[in-house]
This record gives sequence, C-alpha cells and structure tokens, in this order.
Amino acid sequence: MLTVKKLALSTLISSSLLFYPALQAAAETPQHVVKQPAGGYSVQVGDVLVTSFTDGTVAQDLHKLLRRTTPQKNDALLAKNFQTNPPEVSINAFLITMPGHKILVDTGSGQLFGPGNGGRLIESLATQGIKPEDITEVLLTHAHSDHAGGLVKDGKVGKVVFSNARVFVGKPDVDFFFNDENQKKTGYGKNYFDVAQKTLKPYLDAGKVVPFSGTSEILPGLTGTVHPGHTPGSAFYTLTSKGEKITFVGDIIHAAAVQFPQPDVTITYDEDQNKAASVREHAFADFVKNKDLVAAPHLPFPGIGYVTKGENGGYAWVPVTYTNRDASSAK
Repeated sequence: MLTVKKLALSTLISSSLLFYPALQAAAETPQHVVKQPAGGYSVQVGDVLVTSFTDGTVAQDLHKLLRRTTPQKNDALLAKNFQTNPPEVSINAFLITMPGHKILVDTGSGQLFGPGNGGRLIESLATQGIKPEDITEVLLTHAHSDHAGGLVKDGKVGKVVFSNARVFVGKPDVDFFFNDENQKKTGYGKNYFDVAQKTLKPYLDAGKVVPFSGTSEILPGLTGTVHPGHTPGSAFYTLTSKGEKITFVGDIIHAAAVQFPQPDVTITYDEDQNKAASVREHAFADFVKNKDLVAAPHLPFPGIGYVTKGENGGYAWVPVTYTNRDASSAK
C-alpha cells in the first residue's frame, strides 16, 4: 500500500515538468512570455563546435516542487532575479559537431508536454539545415521525459526520430526504469516509468542503445560519467579539445535563482535527494576550482557559462559572453 507521502510525491511528479500540461493549467502566466524564433547559439571548444538549441521553456511552480526550503525563501530569491513564481525554465539540447559525427546531448520533450510546451528541437535544428537522420549519436543525461521525449514522435507511440543514431545512457537508468518492481518500491505513478520505457524501447529493440557505467569513452575526446542522484543513471558528458573543455551536466540544477545560492535545495524529481544535493555541491565546487565551461539543460538559453562562488557559501552563474562575428576578423 502506498503511503500518503508517496502518493503526494507521485502526484507532484505526474503533474510537473515530467508531465507538464496539468501544471500549466493551474499556473499563473509569468510576465514577458513570448515565443522566440527557433535556432541555436554556438561556442567553439578547441577544434569542436558546440551549439545550444532551444526546445522551448516551461513554467515551474517552485512552491510545490522544491524541497529543503520554504515558499517564502524561494520568493525572496526569485525577487532578486526579477522573477516571480512560477518562473520560466529552459529546455536546452546541445549539438557537438565532430568530423563524421553530429552528436546530440538530450532531445528535449518531443510531443510529451502537449502543443506549445517544449518540443521545438527539430524546428531549431532545421534552422541550421540539420535533419533528424543527420544525428549519429544521442547522449542522454538521463531518461526523464524532457530529455528523452524527443527520441520518439507521435507522443508515446514510440516512432523513432533519430533513425541513424546510437543512444548512450547510464546503465543504471535502463536497469531502474525497465524494472517494474521499482514502481512498487518508489510509489511513483506508472507514467513515470512508461515514458522512459516507451522512449528508449524502440532504440533498444533496434540494438541502438549503448548503456554505460562509471566513466566511458564515447568518442576520442568525449566521455560520459555516471553521477547517480537525480536518477540512478544520471550522467555528465565531457568534451575536451586542444586543452579546452566543456561539461554537459544534466539535471543538477533546475531553479537557478534558488539552487545556486542554496545548493542544498533539492527538487521533487530527484530520485535520491541526498545524493542529488551532494552531486550538485561537488560539481559546483569542481567547476569553480577548474574554471570549467558548463552546459546545462535547464539554465536560461543558451545554458552555457561558468559557475562562480557566491555569497554565504553559495554559488552564482555567469553566462558565456555573447559573440556574433567571424573569428577570422580577430586575426
């Protein structure tokens, strides 16, 4: 029998970012919500071009979703960032262009959130002449719907979108989401597991899924490392080229205004709250120490920048400097 706590958690997950439309109906529309032109923003990492593409944004009711904090604290931090609850949260995906490879980090939500709520990745790729069949590898940071949803079309039917791609994903996510016993143990709703299964299964059936554990080389200069917490198989992907580096972090952060200054704050979607908080704290500390370039799916588009130390033991986000000219003109 499910406990009241588990039932409440299941309800939150089923009506939030993972299954968005139910939250949208109840959420007050934030200010300045405008549909932007689809497209991307690129940075050069050594010899490799990395492009962030927008899949859209969604509103997130932090009063319901964040843990280890209070609505009053959340609202105060949002106000410092000229935001109110529910703030808009980006859904970003990233393209790594290497010789013979077009590698997509996450796939957005596809059609799983309904019309107008995410699902713009294919449109965004098309602005640069990239078709789904051009993608050679997909690197999933984890198997939640707003990261794996774009793998299939027509909702949850399971029609493959990236027909020529191998899909890399942390093996613990495959083990977790494809074991029905875990649904009973966690108390999460059936949809929570169904979405992961239906987005990955067509690729599994085609022999296109490459699960990995620990740290694994995807291609020369590109590695994946499992960091359990948000999900059992949550992964970072690190690209290095000519002494430069960028790390694609997945869901170590959702609410920038709150979780950078208070990294101990977790979110309902975190499978293991303690591990998720620990992963975030250690990652932020390492990024500050190493001055690493970071790409994150839920930070304001393009979601590329640096983590720096903030006040009172917290952190802050510094977006990458916007550039828009031919690099050859600097020579």
